[in-house]
Amino acid sequence: MTSSQNNKQAYFIGGGLASLAGAAYLIKDCGFNGQNIHIIEGMHILGGSNDGIGNHTKGFVCRGGRMLNEETYENFWDLFRSIPSLEIQGKSVTDEILDFDHAHPTCAKARLIDKKGNILNVESMGFNRADRMALAKLMVTSEEKLDNLSIMDWFGKTPHFFETNFWFMWQTTFAFQKWSSLFEFRRYMNRMMFEYSRIETLEGVTRTRYNQYDSVILPLKAFLDEKGVDFTINCTVTDLDFEESDEITVTAIHYTKDGEIDDYIQLREGDICIVTNGCMTDNSRLGDLKTKAEMDIEKPISAQLWANIAKKKKNLGNPTPFFGNAEETNWESFTVTMKGNKLLEKIEKFSGNVPGSGALMTFKESNWLMSIVVAAQPHFKGQTENETIFWGYALNTNINGDYVKKTMRDCTGEEILTELLHHLHFEDEKNEIMKDVINVVPCMMPYIISMFQPRAMKDRPQVVPEGSTNFAMISQFVEITDDMVFTEEYSVRAARIAVYKLMGINKEICPVTPHSKKLSTKINAIKTSYR
Repeated sequence: MTSSQNNKQAYFIGGGLASLAGAAYLIKDCGFNGQNIHIIEGMHILGGSNDGIGNHTKGFVCRGGRMLNEETYENFWDLFRSIPSLEIQGKSVTDEILDFDHAHPTCAKARLIDKKGNILNVESMGFNRADRMALAKLMVTSEEKLDNLSIMDWFGKTPHFFETNFWFMWQTTFAFQKWSSLFEFRRYMNRMMFEYSRIETLEGVTRTRYNQYDSVILPLKAFLDEKGVDFTINCTVTDLDFEESDEITVTAIHYTKDGEIDDYIQLREGDICIVTNGCMTDNSRLGDLKTKAEMDIEKPISAQLWANIAKKKKNLGNPTPFFGNAEETNWESFTVTMKGNKLLEKIEKFSGNVPGSGALMTFKESNWLMSIVVAAQPHFKGQTENETIFWGYALNTNINGDYVKKTMRDCTGEEILTELLHHLHFEDEKNEIMKDVINVVPCMMPYIISMFQPRAMKDRPQVVPEGSTNFAMISQFVEITDDMVFTEEYSVRAARIAVYKLMGINKEICPVTPHSKKLSTKINAIKTSYR
């Protein structure tokens, strides 16, 4: 690098996985000085939606779990092969995760459970002829014909589709709703076609040793710290200035620090600016054992920033379809921290799965459509031997529970756990179980599946928009051909595209693996459809 190149600065707006990955690519593949990379985060902690916080007195919290997949996370595994493990000397993060996963294979034995507490046989997808025909027709329809369509728009004439084992398993595994984007549903079916044939066991779920903050974010942050990357937290970027020309050239970054100081950063020639243009966990609010989690539907700051800049330049997309209807894009999770392992042992006996082997358990007939995940213990690095943790979530937060006659969003942590214990048919032991509860933390996320909203092709901007000289966007709200949102891979792939294009790096980005085009995968999918 020349002396002038050494003075280039890179500014990442948002401190989630995509920004951290982008910083790593600048260092690894572009020879960038770590001290010249600046990551600006509005929260008090890095990691974005890959979170995991807590302590022994207030309990632990993971707003959700990010399921990995060995076969489809091409760029994720490639990046983390160069990031050292914090746990095992001489191993990469990729090695650590895959070794752990291979030693703890998934084979869920209780995927769907009925109201009586019976574990249902889900070997059959439950399709009829009309269901198969509608699904097959969708798979051969081009994306260009699916603008603004929902899943219900396509399958509304075959309503039996929404009663099948397939729909309940696919819906809760990936958090689709009937009103979610048909476009995204189709992409998932293509990208995960080989997983479709084993959706009833979730064998394709790749597990991290701990929650994703401890297993993914911390080692990546440690790598960047060692390289001298500059991190600024509690700093909210509110707007960008652009050069007055037909090109897209950022000239200044406006921000508010600690909610008080308003200032800006002036960009110089050669500097780059990479923005997280939407965050699905914005406006998350926590409750506790005795307090509900509030639903904050104010327009999130990431969407506000996106809207501000989209007004100034063409080709920057449109946040309105994604952040315009919190009633359609919310769900609520809850994290349970217990003293001892009595409850986990009861769940293990009920499900037939030891903690970490069972993936998602869904109470199919619950009004909230509740699911739980019991991960391998410990799930947090800060967890003691006498603590156990599991989490769950529900898609229907505005409907009264089956046993607690309140909407989930109006329930305290204790009431949510009470509802769960009834679905597990442990209600007679509730008092004994409650004695061991440290906390149950509900988390309301009004925009958690906003990336699944029906949209037009043009609503998601390209990672590096046409006409850009120094600007890119990385998030679950950018357009990447053939890939599926709501994944770690999408964040890493977007970051790699942004960095390589802006820096002029002529190096291959791992392509989307064409599993759905393999004959053997197609044959297995057809066989599964007739089970």
